[in-house]
Amino acid sequence: MLQIEECAARLQEAAVLIKESEYVSLKDCCGRILAENLKAPFDIPRFARSAMDGYAVKAADTGEDGVVLRVKGKILAGEYDEITYEQKTAVRVMTGSYIPDGFDAVVKQEDTDMGIERVIIRKRVMPGENYCSIGEDVKKGATLAEKGTLIDPVMCGILASFGIEHVKVLRRPKICIISTGSELLAPGEPLTAGKIYGSVGYMLYGAVKNAGMQVKGPYICPDREKEARKLIREAVMDSDMVITTGAISVGEKDFLPGLLKEMGGETLFKGADIQPGTPTMASLLGGRIILSLSGNPYAALANFEIYFWDTMAAMTGCSAMGCKRAQAVLCDTYKKVNRHRRLIRARTEDGKVFLPVHVHSSSVISNMTKCNCFIDLEAGRAVKTGDKVRIIYIKGLEK
Repeated sequence: MLQIEECAARLQEAAVLIKESEYVSLKDCCGRILAENLKAPFDIPRFARSAMDGYAVKAADTGEDGVVLRVKGKILAGEYDEITYEQKTAVRVMTGSYIPDGFDAVVKQEDTDMGIERVIIRKRVMPGENYCSIGEDVKKGATLAEKGTLIDPVMCGILASFGIEHVKVLRRPKICIISTGSELLAPGEPLTAGKIYGSVGYMLYGAVKNAGMQVKGPYICPDREKEARKLIREAVMDSDMVITTGAISVGEKDFLPGLLKEMGGETLFKGADIQPGTPTMASLLGGRIILSLSGNPYAALANFEIYFWDTMAAMTGCSAMGCKRAQAVLCDTYKKVNRHRRLIRARTEDGKVFLPVHVHSSSVISNMTKCNCFIDLEAGRAVKTGDKVRIIYIKGLEK
C-alpha cells in the first residue's frame, strides 16, 4: 500500500490551479486569497509624526538638568503647520501629530512642566525617540503581500492604511459533498427503524464552509448506482472537487470504485498504509478530483484533514491553506503497537500532546470536541511518555 505522502502528492499533481478572480470590498476580503502582488503606493507614515503627547524638539537641545525651550506653536493630530525649527525651540504635539522638519524627537509631556509659551524639559531624549519617521512602517514600493496570500485581519488593516477599497481575490473554490448509504437520512426527516442521520457530510460541509469556500450538498444518495452516477456527473460539471463518503470498502454495497471506473474515472490511488481510512481512494473524472472517504465519521474526518487541505493549497496557490504539521512531546500513555501507521485523536498545547479520550473507534466522533490534532504514529512503533511524536493539526484549531 502507498504511504499517505505519495497519495497526497498524486492529489496535488492532479489539482487544477484556479485562475479566475474577482474584486471584493475591503470589508469582505478577510479569509480570501489574494490574486495579485501588492506593492506599497507610498510611505507609511507619509510624514514624520509623534508617537506620544508631548513636545517635538531637536534632541541636541535637551539635557539632564532641565532645559527651557520656547514653544513656537501647537499641532494637533490631523493638522498641518510647517513651523520652522530654531535652536532651543519646541512644538506642542499630540499622538499622531505632524512633526515639522528640524525637530527629531518628542519629549513626553510627563517629562515637562507642560508649559504653553515656554516649557521646561526635565529629561534628555535621543534623536528618533518617540518619533515615527517617514516610511518607518512601510517603504514605498515594498511588497505588502504576494499573490496567494490568505488575507487575515492584520492584512486588512495594512490594506486599509493605504486607502485600498477593493481587493483582487481568487474566486472561491467550489466543493460538492455526496454521502452514500441507503441507511442515511437528512436531519429533519423522521427517524425510522434501521435508519440513521447522515452526520459525516455535515461535518465535512462545516469544515469546507468555515474555510470560506462554496459548498454544495451534502447530498444523500442511497446505495443505487443510477442515482450516484447522476449526482457525480452533475457535481463534476459544477465543482472544482467532489468529496464522497461511504461505499468504498469491500462490502456488498461498496459500489463506488466500480462505478467510477465505469464512468471513465482514472484512479489516482486506492488504499493507503493508514488507519483508520485504509480504503480511502481518489479519482480523476472530467478533469476534476473525486476524494472518496470512509462512511465512518472519524475515518472520514482524519483522512479529509490529511488530504483535502494540501490539495486546496495546490489548487489555490495558497500555502496557508495546507495542513499544519509539527512535533510534540507525548504526555500520556499509549500502549498499543499498531501494524499500520495510525492517526490517533489527541490534543496539543505548548509543544506537548495528550490523549484526552480513551475510545478510538472510527465510528465515534463525539469525543473529538476534546481534540485539536492527530498523532501520526508510525507502524510498529512503541511509544512512552516523554517521546517526541509527529502531530497533524485539525484545520482551524492550529496554534
